[in-house]
Amino acid sequence: MMPLKERLLEHCRNHIKTKEHSLQKTSNSLNESLNTETKSSAGDKHETGRAMVQLEQEKLARQMLELEQMKKTLQKAESIPSSTTAKLGSLVKTNVQHFFLAISAGVFQESRETVFCISVGSPIGQMLLGKEKKHSFRFNNKEYLILEIS
Repeated sequence: MMPLKERLLEHCRNHIKTKEHSLQKTSNSLNESLNTETKSSAGDKHETGRAMVQLEQEKLARQMLELEQMKKTLQKAESIPSSTTAKLGSLVKTNVQHFFLAISAGVFQESRETVFCISVGSPIGQMLLGKEKKHSFRFNNKEYLILEIS
């Protein structure tokens, strides 16, 4: 069986692939809509339809840029060696929850293991950065004690 950290990285890679697939489907759908709008009759309705599709394409382009940034962040997390200090790529186990500092990829759950995959830019990610084993901090009215960092 793969080490936990490797399974967490795989979970994050799959999250990115799923998101990428979804964005590609949306892109194809928008291109199809734009082609349909182009073929329909001219007039205000036509212009409004094209404008709406173009707005959605701009939104999609921003989401694709964000996804590229997530990929780069995950690649960095993969290449950073383990440390005793919480940083990008760290698996931080606390008395309350376990966190993987990489990208925001939801919850990884496997048998008795539950780990929240979070971005270092998230509020809790910011609280964890730079902390070491036995450090504690308060977040959302809960006291967290760091038990282990790998």
